Amino acid sequence: MAEGKAYKSHFKLYMIIFFALTALTVLEVIIPGMDALTKLQKSTSVVALALGKAFLVGYFFMHLNEEKKWLKYIAAVPCSAFLYAAVLMLESYYR
Repeated sequence: MAEGKAYKSHFKLYMIIFFALTALTVLEVIIPGMDALTKLQKSTSVVALALGKAFLVGYFFMHLNEEKKWLKYIAAVPCSAFLYAAVLMLESYYR
């Protein structure tokens, strides 16, 4: 540890993120069984929840919140895969 730098516990933050990830996972399990939603709504909801979980893991557990601004943008580039997933979902929906 560097001199002059005090240790800061992240336990409370990590527990909040843990419970948020748990809640998102429960929603991901419940959504496919909902008969009131269409196939498109179900798949879009599950993908959105997965992206939210990926953001939380990357931002807090991979410490992107402590990185420089340009590195955050580089880490966000793979999220463009969402556009590809959206196109695939729409293509299968209208087939």
